[in-house]
Amino acid sequence: MFKSMFALIRGTSHEAAQGVVDRNAMVILRQQIRDSADAVSSAKKAVAIAMAQNEQEKRQHAKLAARIEDLEARTIAALEQGEDGLAKEAAEAIAILEAERDASEQAQSSFTKEIERLKRVVLQSEARLRDLKRGQRIADATDKTQRLRQSAPNSGLSALQDAESTLTRLRERQMEMDAATNALDEMSEENNPEAIAQKLSEAGCGAPITSTADQVLARLQKKTAKKSKKQD
Repeated sequence: MFKSMFALIRGTSHEAAQGVVDRNAMVILRQQIRDSADAVSSAKKAVAIAMAQNEQEKRQHAKLAARIEDLEARTIAALEQGEDGLAKEAAEAIAILEAERDASEQAQSSFTKEIERLKRVVLQSEARLRDLKRGQRIADATDKTQRLRQSAPNSGLSALQDAESTLTRLRERQMEMDAATNALDEMSEENNPEAIAQKLSEAGCGAPITSTADQVLARLQKKTAKKSKKQD
């Protein structure tokens, strides 16, 4: 019985904790990506430091090689001059320098291999980080869309639907008002004697009420003709 109760408590705690994690998954993801970016940045700095140390090791190796070459030349000169004691001391110094040179070459080889490995790791990590950031943007957009769908009435998609309904009613009302205005205008014209007389005039019934351009031009031409006759 106690084991079952203990298992129940543990299971309830686990599910509650998992629920908190699920509800805050986006916050957790953003922080994990920030942590990953910091780790990649630290790795790049480590590679840069290793490369700088390798360059320093190369310079030290070059100095050792130069000292060995110089001492070898001097040792040969000592041997040629019969300075066997000095030549022995120089040979011992050369042996020490050669040991340091060999150690430097091993260090360079180790540095070079490690640097190449670290470069590959950094490149792979940067590619994975870019994928994570792209995935985060997609997940963030999906999360916002889902929240919009699940939003309460009078907000989100419900608000959009309400706005569309209001716009439809407004357009219908405006169309009704336009139709009513046009009908009133037509009724006013039908009951207006001046409008009826104008329609009759345009139909050729009786003298024209307004002059057309052709009529005005003809009248002016007649005046011009009369004026020309008087002058003759």
